[in-house]
Formats: sequence, C-alpha cells, structure tokens
Amino acid sequence: MSPMPQPVKILVVDDDPMICEFMETLLKGDGHTVESLTDPRSAPDAVRDGGFHLVFLDLMMPHVDGIETFKRIRHVDDDVAVCIFTGFPTLDTAIDAMKLEAVDYLRKPFEPQAVRDAVDRVMRKKGLARSPEAELYRRIGDTIRGLRKDKGLTLKQMSRRTSLSVSLLSQIERAESSPSLSSLYRIAVALDSRVSELFGEF
Repeated sequence: MSPMPQPVKILVVDDDPMICEFMETLLKGDGHTVESLTDPRSAPDAVRDGGFHLVFLDLMMPHVDGIETFKRIRHVDDDVAVCIFTGFPTLDTAIDAMKLEAVDYLRKPFEPQAVRDAVDRVMRKKGLARSPEAELYRRIGDTIRGLRKDKGLTLKQMSRRTSLSVSLLSQIERAESSPSLSSLYRIAVALDSRVSELFGEF
C-alpha cells in the first residue's frame, strides 16, 4: 500500500483578497495547510517563522513588488519553494524569478490544475509522503519548532547553539530531513529539553 500524500504547508501572498480566498479554498480542499497575506511586507517574517514548504507569490503588488519580496524571502529562507503568479508576465520578471530559483511561473488567470501541478512538483522535489517514518519526522519537526518559538529563539540563534546549519535546522523542522541522534541531542541541549521530549506525544 503506497503512503498517503503529506499535506504541504503553503503561504499565499497576493494583494487581491479574492485570489487569496480562491487559493485557500482550493488548497485546503486538497488537504493542505494554507495561510494568506495581502501585504507583501509581512511575507519575510511569516516565512521565517511559519515553516512553509511552498509560497505562492504575486508579482504586481503595492508597497513592495513580487521580485523584491522574493529576494527578501530568500534572505530569510533559501530553501522554501516559491511559485510566482502574475497577470502581467514579462521576460525580465521570468528571468529574475528563475535566478531566485522559483519552482514555477504561472500566468493569471490560471486553472486550478496548474496550481495543483505546482504543488505536486514541490511534493516530489521535497519527498513529502506520509509513511510512518515521515509522520515521525513531522512530529519531531513540529515539536522542535514549538519549543524553539516558546523560548523566542530564531533559527540563526539555534544554529549558533547547536553548530548545525540554519538550512539543516529548517529542513528538520519541516520534516524534509531525517535528523541524526547526534543532531537531536544538540537540539535538545539548546532547548534545555530531553531528547525524548522532541518526539512529541504518540
């Protein structure tokens, strides 16, 4: 029996509330966890703290345009997948998006299946599957993130305390990497916890 797909945690950033509502309805209906923002200035903080697998990002927005927002997101998280969508595609913006390693570039209006295809590509790329091992890693990641936030620690601070890279810590929290016992021990010490507490409640 093949494992059931694991829900992807998704952030939608678009100044149009109707687009946000459409995306939330579509993606939540597919079983994913979805949050949305209409102010792109809030996106980098949300990405840094939210443990998202995928960001859908509009290009044409007030205050900060999509490419600049993308750059700010990359500054706080160089691993999260970002899919650009826009009603006004240009060669320049497509090139800029690819340079920042966008996983897709969708033109508005887009079909629901195009959105689902983008999510599927991210799931395949990140190996997201709800096997027993994946479920265990998800619980560990959620518990570590919760304990870290309770103590007001950033990933950079955790990196200094554990001598583990920010990228690895981020992947552990997202359940995209299987942590070694040594890594879990370092994380537990940094959080003033026991290793057994990182496994959450079963």
